Amino acid sequence: MSAEDPTLWALFLSAFLASTLLPGGSEVVLGALAYQGHHDPVVLLMVATMGNTLGGMSTWGVGRFVDWWYPSTKVHDPKHQRAIDWIRRWGSPILFLSWVPVVGDPLCLAAGWLRIHWVGALFWIGLGKAVRYGVIVFVAS
Repeated sequence: MSAEDPTLWALFLSAFLASTLLPGGSEVVLGALAYQGHHDPVVLLMVATMGNTLGGMSTWGVGRFVDWWYPSTKVHDPKHQRAIDWIRRWGSPILFLSWVPVVGDPLCLAAGWLRIHWVGALFWIGLGKAVRYGVIVFVAS
C-alpha cells in the first residue's frame, strides 16, 4: 500500500465530495473497502476522515465567503433568527453533527457564515466524522 494507491485516492475524493454541498455518499465506498480487507482499517478510517473533514471545512469556508456579501446581522426573519440563535448558543460543538445527512452540510455552511472559529470547527467536524466512519469500518471489517 502506497500513497499512489488509486483506491485510497478514490476514497479520499469520495469522502471530500460527500462533505461538500454536492450530493454524494462515501459510506458505501468505505464499507466496501473495509469489507474487502485489502487495506488496513485504520488507514481507511484516516483517509476517509481527512477527506470528509476537509470537505466540511471547505463548506465552512464558503460560509465565511458568503458572510462578506450577506452578513448574518442582516437577518431579521424570526424563523431564520431562531436557527441562527440555536447555532450560536451551541457554538462549535454543534458541528459534531456535521456527519448527519441533509443537515450536516448546511451546519458547516452556517458555522462559517456565523464566524464560528475555524479551530473549533475543525475539531468538532473531524471528531464527528471520525466517529461515524469508525462505526462503518468496525461493522464492515
